[in-house]
Amino acid sequence: PVIENMHSKNVLSILDYSVEGKETDNQFDLALQKTMQNIKIASTNKSIPFAVFKPTGFGRFKIYQKITEKIELSDEEKADWNKIKERYEKVCKAAYDHNVPLLIDAEESWMQDAADDLIESMMEKYNKEKAIVFGTLQMYRWDRLDYLKALYERAMQKGFYVGMKLVRGAYMEKERERAEEKGYPSPICKDKKETDANFDAAVRFMTENKKMALYCGSHNEESNYYLMQLIAEKNLDKNDPSIWFGQLYGMSDHISFNLAANGYNVTKYLPYGPVRDVMPYLIRRAEENTSVAGQTNRELSLLKTEKLRRKL
Repeated sequence: PVIENMHSKNVLSILDYSVEGKETDNQFDLALQKTMQNIKIASTNKSIPFAVFKPTGFGRFKIYQKITEKIELSDEEKADWNKIKERYEKVCKAAYDHNVPLLIDAEESWMQDAADDLIESMMEKYNKEKAIVFGTLQMYRWDRLDYLKALYERAMQKGFYVGMKLVRGAYMEKERERAEEKGYPSPICKDKKETDANFDAAVRFMTENKKMALYCGSHNEESNYYLMQLIAEKNLDKNDPSIWFGQLYGMSDHISFNLAANGYNVTKYLPYGPVRDVMPYLIRRAEENTSVAGQTNRELSLLKTEKLRRKL
């Protein structure tokens, strides 16, 4: 009913089996199976436009980290990495076959290069006609705009579409603490203002270039307004199939429902799974949103307004 209720207000749903940081093949294969099921469900259900998974739902964090840090893998780890690649291949092929775009989340910077390289190879293979495979860029990382531009260059040379979800990022404290502890420069923008500018610059870059599909995952009102403004400036359709807005179920409903009422493509993430697995994800999201200055109190007053608007 949640999915149908939201669909009646033109807000679409994304089923997110929010399991991450697992250790065994059984757990990884279960996450693969759930994602494959979600692709099948989405292929026949107009209210579910995307499927999604997390890199560490499909393989051990340690393996991604070793590859990112260019550390030699043991034979056993090489076999594990091959299994990870097979899972990506299976799920991306299923997404392509069913014509369901697939969002792949981003995690900590010290494992991300390995995931990004794998995602890019899937884009190259399955995004020839349109964006099916989407990566994720956490724009609190100051290097991500350059990464996006370089990826776009490669995509133009090789003839594939770039699908990208843009978010601000959910591991800020952890990233800064680790950088300090290990003595390397922090990968995180020095303040919120810089992160906001970085996020908006990426949104602008993606709306200005052809062969790019943007999923704007933001609970920030200004960022959503900014994208609306760009859509108007560039005379794009509000429901241009290559531009999507997204929020989490139960968060920033005033943004989602008003965007939908105005004819934009809007989705809500519906996280599910065993409670102890989903909680770390939800806690991170709540913490991430408290950093959107003053937005929690504002959310409360907006919920009251929204209740009145819906005559509840």
